[in-house]
Amino acid sequence: MKIGVYPGSFDPITLGHLDIIIRASKLVDHLVIGVLTNISKKTIFTVEERVRFLNWVIKENNLESKVKVESFNGLLVDFAKAQNASFIVRGLRAVTDFDYELQLAQTNHKLVPEIDTIFFTTRLEYSYLSSSTVREIASFGGDIKQFVPECIVQSVYDKYKAIGSV
Repeated sequence: MKIGVYPGSFDPITLGHLDIIIRASKLVDHLVIGVLTNISKKTIFTVEERVRFLNWVIKENNLESKVKVESFNGLLVDFAKAQNASFIVRGLRAVTDFDYELQLAQTNHKLVPEIDTIFFTTRLEYSYLSSSTVREIASFGGDIKQFVPECIVQSVYDKYKAIGSV
């Protein structure tokens, strides 16, 4: 069985993330989306909210039979190993992403040689898109409908209202 792990913060999930999830799920028997709990990274949404958003998106796109969402902390390769993954899925938007991602992939391969990293280049229509961009637009009450799955749009706006940014 081919199992892949697609890790990330997903703060929040974007249409670029969703595109990679859909494409990667076609190459595996099972895809695990690993939502990183990273204490050094400041997130707007709690890990529970991010997992919930991803589950909504997975359900909305009828991917429940192939994709599951789990949170994790610690080393990615340890999480991937615990999932019996054959490979890790990463997305690349630009050359600058490649430098960073290549270093991570090589380090992960050194730690656990039996787990490879597969890179998906982002489709052109998402090459500029990041969760950071979405957060900034949402914090000023801008229109994020073209950047995130429809099922989470209102939750993103609600979060910014709750924290007083809109």
